Amino acid sequence: MATIGFHRLTTRLWPPPLRSPLSRLHCACSFSFSEEASSVSAKEAASSSSPSFFPKRGQQLELVCETLAFKGIGVCKVLETGFVVMCNGALPGERFIGRVSRKKGNYAEVKKVQTVSPHWDIVDAPCEYAEICGGCKTQNLLYDAQVRAKEQQVHELMIHVGRFPIRVPEFANVVKPIVPCDIQFHYRNKMEFSFGTKKWLPRALFHEEDNCNGNGYALGLHAPGFFDKVLHIEKCLLQSEAANKVLATIQESWRDPLLGLTPYDVHTHKGFLKHLMIRLGRDVKTGLPELMVNFVTSSYNPDLLRPLIQKLTTIPEMACIINNVNTSVGNTSVGEEEHILYGKSTITEVLRGLTFQISANSFFQTNTHQAEVLYKLIEECAGLRGDGSENVLDLFCGTGTIGLTLAKKVKHVYGYEVVAQAVADARQNAKINNICNAAFIQGDLNKINDNFGKDFPSPDIIILDPNRPGLHMKLIKFLLWIRAARIIYVSCNPATCARDIDYLCHGMVEHGIKGCYQLKSLQPVDMFPHTPHIECVCLLELR
Repeated sequence: MATIGFHRLTTRLWPPPLRSPLSRLHCACSFSFSEEASSVSAKEAASSSSPSFFPKRGQQLELVCETLAFKGIGVCKVLETGFVVMCNGALPGERFIGRVSRKKGNYAEVKKVQTVSPHWDIVDAPCEYAEICGGCKTQNLLYDAQVRAKEQQVHELMIHVGRFPIRVPEFANVVKPIVPCDIQFHYRNKMEFSFGTKKWLPRALFHEEDNCNGNGYALGLHAPGFFDKVLHIEKCLLQSEAANKVLATIQESWRDPLLGLTPYDVHTHKGFLKHLMIRLGRDVKTGLPELMVNFVTSSYNPDLLRPLIQKLTTIPEMACIINNVNTSVGNTSVGEEEHILYGKSTITEVLRGLTFQISANSFFQTNTHQAEVLYKLIEECAGLRGDGSENVLDLFCGTGTIGLTLAKKVKHVYGYEVVAQAVADARQNAKINNICNAAFIQGDLNKINDNFGKDFPSPDIIILDPNRPGLHMKLIKFLLWIRAARIIYVSCNPATCARDIDYLCHGMVEHGIKGCYQLKSLQPVDMFPHTPHIECVCLLELR
């Protein structure tokens, strides 16, 4: 990459919104506030309403939740003073009593004690674990209200973090209405469960305080905020019915003392069973579902798993059973070794007319139905000429799904990905689909140097699909140097997405960066109903 030169950021025609350290985030926490509440940061909202008010730890407050922020956290106000607090589990419109649990620089966190009046879109959560699991945090909120809250959060982040004057008429249509998900339950094609030495439940659900950690082995999901506590569950409404059959079959048997199976203890580092992963695919010839089960264990001992394998193979959809062996003391589900205990080594899925091979540790969109919608939007944003003349640079390409769905309409696709196995899967997927104009290279896009960009021709279209932290400043500088006609930014974190698009469009004075792109559209997509996650497809065009 050649030396990059930048000019200072020019003066805008509109004043930028206030951006406090709280809303200009590099950290994992970000906030959005409703128009009714305020268009300023938590610090400013609190100080403007009651400069001297700051609650004490343990103090109980009467609160009203006004909107949802990042990770589904409720943004609430103290009724008497307007002081802003954050509450996990609070929903818009709900009035409740909360106890201050933590104080931070400019705001406080509270735990809900009692609901005074429920939110206006309350519904009964169909899952018995909804209130304690932490995964489906908004299952008791009407689905239409869920997507409205997500759409509002994107709007607020683009204003306060991205510095976009959405309310100015010429920008009013930039952020599109969110695309809801037609299938709101049983949409996940992959779930990962953990084994634990004790069944965990919140203290409030036990009559005796000494029993708050439960008893007996557990198989389920990690308790919110704890790596060593497992909430035992019998079924999950987000995964398929076929996957729930797998979970039920294992739950019926694995604690039998005669089998000699023990869960791994993260404190003593003893025990055998670490994780259970269930994946669902589709046979490309018959269209029928096929299941993959992956046991992650601390050592290789297939004889211990044989009784479970015998039961699992009676499930008609079972295609393969894998054993990943992870001898490290960490909590990762990826093993150093992989063994096939039954059937084949992979399953398949069809997406946008292409066949994709999925291994135990492959990355693949976990909502296949909504991925069709997402990838169609990406292709529309690409605005391909149709003459096969364009070069596409697919950054953070994973197993190559996005680039490969475009490959037959462009000249060449160049994909970059840091995970070696994902690159191998991408190459195999290209081969399966007889795609010869796609190349996939392993490389860390957070560590690019001046040589990056010499291995491919100047791209017409760049696709970005980073993980939650977003783009490294080195990559942002590269993008501004190479000046592709279009950038399509696919984001799973609207906070870092807003930050990065701000840099690409508006620049950054402190880094000597001048932006050269214009945000043409931003399309939120609800990929995961009942969760706080939001996907966005953003189209940027060179000015």
